[in-house]
Amino acid sequence: MKLQRKLQQLLKSLIQPLMAVLIGLLTGAVAISLVGASVLDTYKVMWDGAFGNFYFVTATLARATPIILIGLGLAIAFRAGVFNMGAEGQMVLGAVSAALAALYVPGSGIIKILAALLAGFLAGGLWSLLAGWMETRFKVQLLISTLLLNYVAVLFAGYLVSRPFQDKSGSAALAQTHMIDQVAWLPKLFQGMSVHMGFVIAIVLAITLYIILRFTSAGYEVRMLGYNPFFAEYGGINKIKVLLFSMFFSGGIAGLAGTVEVLGSQYRYVEGSLTVPGYAWTGLMAALLANSNPLGTAVAGILLAALQTGAMGMERNTEVPLEIASVIQGVLILFVTAKITMNWWKVKKKAGDIHGAA
Repeated sequence: MKLQRKLQQLLKSLIQPLMAVLIGLLTGAVAISLVGASVLDTYKVMWDGAFGNFYFVTATLARATPIILIGLGLAIAFRAGVFNMGAEGQMVLGAVSAALAALYVPGSGIIKILAALLAGFLAGGLWSLLAGWMETRFKVQLLISTLLLNYVAVLFAGYLVSRPFQDKSGSAALAQTHMIDQVAWLPKLFQGMSVHMGFVIAIVLAITLYIILRFTSAGYEVRMLGYNPFFAEYGGINKIKVLLFSMFFSGGIAGLAGTVEVLGSQYRYVEGSLTVPGYAWTGLMAALLANSNPLGTAVAGILLAALQTGAMGMERNTEVPLEIASVIQGVLILFVTAKITMNWWKVKKKAGDIHGAA
């Protein structure tokens, strides 16, 4: 019976993002009809752009990699009941730190890769931990501090690659680091395709986090703090310790998202290359759609990446504008907001009933 209940919860976490995307697609169908295009033909082109052949599948998985990692990082924080909205800054600092480590740490290729992964994780984790420390020490709200620290991180990374570490060898003199040696590149999963070992790291991490949150005492403390912080403290859980550890690992995994992009796709840090695609906010959407379940977050990340890559193919091959994908994503945001509001209302109503009965 207990196993059946766990399977039902797992199935619910996987179905929820699928249902949300279905609602978004139905709304998109209305928008497509308004511009005078065929809904079935447009969605067929969109499907082909995301999964039409092996090349498009790997491109979708490559785009999903940073989205999944950011979603996993945010899922840890949300499970602990803390609002880490600084994934963008943590990702950017992780990316630039990984690029510099891969460039300047001496040693073989594997040493450079490990150093870059560690540097990216630590940079993102420590940046997130700073916000957590300010919350516990000075009562600075995490929602505010993490959002504002995004600007500091992005601008600081931009300074590093436009001044002391800029690659000035090219004629364009872009704000970017030097190219990383090929020995420090993450290997591609398939020859000539864009998906790399970072995707494997993301999936393994999703499974690992699910096991930790579900079956370990540390995961129990994180979940209990998120469900009921007062009961968690009453039960002997150190709220400050769990909050700080959750923020550190949340930011560290977001830093890994930037790291694998640098090591597996771009091979250098380029200013704006991670912020313009909106990976951080798409990862946030993936975590919220899956209710912060790590496995559901991975599924949602792939679905959202498919929506984006399919929309690019749709714009190339039809008269339907790319903004249709934005309409669908907007509906997903409304879905998430409605779900959060309903959950908040249920908790408030339950608390009011208990207070009234007392």
